[in-house]
Amino acid sequence: MEALEEKLVKEEIVTRGPVDFWRQGVIRLLLFFLFLGLVTFGVDQTLSYGLRRITTSRFGAINAWMSGNVNTQVIINGSSRALVHYDPRIISRETGLSAYNLGANGVQIDVQAGILDAYLARNQAPKIIIQNLEAFSFEATKSGEIYDPGIYMPHLDSPELYRALLAIDHDVWKWRHIPLYGYAVADMRFTWARGIAGLFGIQGRQDYFDGFNPRFKDWSQDFENFRKGASSGVEYKVESKGREALVRCLELARTKGALMILVYSPEYVEMQHLEKNRGEIFLHFRELAEKYGAEFWDYSDSPLCSNRDFFYNSQHLNARGAELFSEDVARRLRRFLESRKVATAPNVSQGSTGSE
Repeated sequence: MEALEEKLVKEEIVTRGPVDFWRQGVIRLLLFFLFLGLVTFGVDQTLSYGLRRITTSRFGAINAWMSGNVNTQVIINGSSRALVHYDPRIISRETGLSAYNLGANGVQIDVQAGILDAYLARNQAPKIIIQNLEAFSFEATKSGEIYDPGIYMPHLDSPELYRALLAIDHDVWKWRHIPLYGYAVADMRFTWARGIAGLFGIQGRQDYFDGFNPRFKDWSQDFENFRKGASSGVEYKVESKGREALVRCLELARTKGALMILVYSPEYVEMQHLEKNRGEIFLHFRELAEKYGAEFWDYSDSPLCSNRDFFYNSQHLNARGAELFSEDVARRLRRFLESRKVATAPNVSQGSTGSE
């Protein structure tokens, strides 16, 4: 049988000529790869579509503001400390202004700037932007260390977000332009499975509230373990890229006519004592606030900072601590707005809670 097939191939080569035969082989191979490319592109787009359908938790939060359905008068931006510290519902109740939390886990200041930029490009400009700060606010993301890349895959068509991520890691172009690369190579959390669930309308548990993600946890041993390895203290860098990213946030607020409030939210007091260059970092905060006409509210001396009952680790308040802090921020914001004679009657409706 093999001899017969080989004879037929030879006869086909003789009949058509070797050049024509190999040309058709190349065309078939190209058509195969074209088909494969179309299939992978289709699967990639389908997964992203499924993720964009999610209305709950972290995906629901980013989907809400990326679709332009938030449009609140107060925006909170920052890392996980912003995410778990500020309850927009309390701020809204106290001030009469609609509010939303853009905070996200594991994001450094350069990614935070990209998130704020993308939000402002799709939603009405807020009256107030609260930018949360931390001791490492001037440290930029290292290449290859973008946290949880899967969360961004469905939204890489956002020029603002894409530029911010690409400036950090040049491999981000592969996430956007090579089908399934982002889901199969860059993302180690099997985000694609959530995309499949989203296609069938399967939503996760509701644990985000106007972007706020409360943590119902008690104090852990994380800080004690950390302190054992940092008994001589820790020092955070003041990088030019990190400083430029915070400046970018300040400039975005100015461009949009929003009042910017830089807030250093509560941090456990014993952790503060370990930060050797804390004074230098706070000088930079104050300098930038003065230069760009922003407020700077420092909660380092808040009574909350001395009580472990309100934290689940040295950097993050638990749900009870976040409630007390949000009430304090809301009252302070109301007094600030009254002193500035800023109207507090809502002028927009919030289109989505962005909760998952």
